[in-house]
Formats: sequence, structure tokens, C-alpha cells
Amino acid sequence: MRDARRARRFALVSLLAAVMLIALLLTAFGGGGHTTQQLQVDPAATSSQTKPFPQILAMHGPIRLQMPIAQGRRTAIGYHAAPDGALALSPLGHQGNEGVLQRVFHKVFGGGGGAPTWYRLSGGPTSALDVGALPGTDVYAPVDGTVIGITPYVVAGHRYGSRIDIQPQSAPSLIVSLTQLRADASLAVGANVVSGATRLGVVVDLSRVERQALARYTNDAGNHVSVELRPAVSLVLN
Repeated sequence: MRDARRARRFALVSLLAAVMLIALLLTAFGGGGHTTQQLQVDPAATSSQTKPFPQILAMHGPIRLQMPIAQGRRTAIGYHAAPDGALALSPLGHQGNEGVLQRVFHKVFGGGGGAPTWYRLSGGPTSALDVGALPGTDVYAPVDGTVIGITPYVVAGHRYGSRIDIQPQSAPSLIVSLTQLRADASLAVGANVVSGATRLGVVVDLSRVERQALARYTNDAGNHVSVELRPAVSLVLN
């Protein structure tokens, strides 16, 4: 029994030593610390692209959130915790600012790769998706569905664009909400929207009233459109 325990302890110590060695090597040769993203453009995107091509950014159950900004015009993608009962999203792609232990785990066991690159902007669940773009950039529907609400988006007592609520076709019990954009004048409650095809509005500039976390990974003030997912009942209660 003692020999078996010693063998298990030795195996555990050896494994920890190997992990620490890999972590040190990654830190020494693989870079680390704060990462600043240079503006990325997907190979399939062109300077003349106006609408996004189909690309799933995040999922939750039957919901597949598509890219709402033309790939050639987005600056960075970030996730952070959102208040008021927003549901956690599962990001696709790989985390650009993952920690050393996460990098070690993915080096040893695989996973954590693919496109697009995204960044965690705060602790907690990844319940808010921020897609960066310059003010005035067109924003398109991230899901197929029906617009059920267009309301003012207020920051520090002033209106900055609108909040657009969409009931997704694939999950009518949920609501996809977009903020930090100015709604298109032709958009109305009851309108049907198609992901990647229906223009909802344009990104607004919040840089004068809000220090935006996404700016750590862009070459600008970090303006963006924010996308969240909630149960429909929470919208009614609010």
C-alpha cells in the first residue's frame, strides 16, 4: 500500500513538474502579458465588403449568433459579464488573451484554436458579446427573427442610439438585444430580419462618455455593438 501511494505521489509530482516546465517555456519563448491586437481582416474579406459573410461567433442552445459587422470592418471581438439575467454565451474561435495555464492545457491536450480571435474583457460569464467597429459602421442582424422592440439606449442620462430587441426564429422564448447602435430609420417593430442581410443601424460613438474595455485590443477608442441574450420573460418583467 505504501509503495502504491509513493508511486501515485511521484506520478503527480512529475506531472506538475512537467506542466510548470511547459509554462516556463511558454512564458520565456511564447510571449505573455498584455496583448494588443492589430486590426485583423479575415482573408475572405475585402475592402469593398459591406455585408458580413456568414460566420457564427457564439452559441447558446439553438441560438447561433452571426457576425453583425462586415469582417473587413470589425476591429476586435470581446466578451464580458452582463447584468440583468443575460445568458452565458459559448464563444467560437480562440481566446487571444488566455492565461499561461490555459495555454499549457491547450498545448498539451489540444483545443482552444480556430477563428475568430476573441478577448475576455472581464471576469464572470461571457454573457455580453462586443463586436468592435468605427462609429457609423453598418450593423446587421445577428439572427433571423422579428423585431419586437426599439427603445432608447441611455448612458449618463443621455440617449446614445437605441436598443433593438429581436425574437429569434429558432428560439421564440429568447430575446437577442443589440445596443450601442443608432437604429435605421426604416426599421420598425414587427419587421422580419435576416441574419447578415438586414441592416439594423450604425455603430454610435460612446468614447466621450465611457471608457471602453475593447480599446485595449484595438487601434481606436473601442467603439462597438453589443449583443446579449435573455429569456423573453425577463424582458417583460423589466
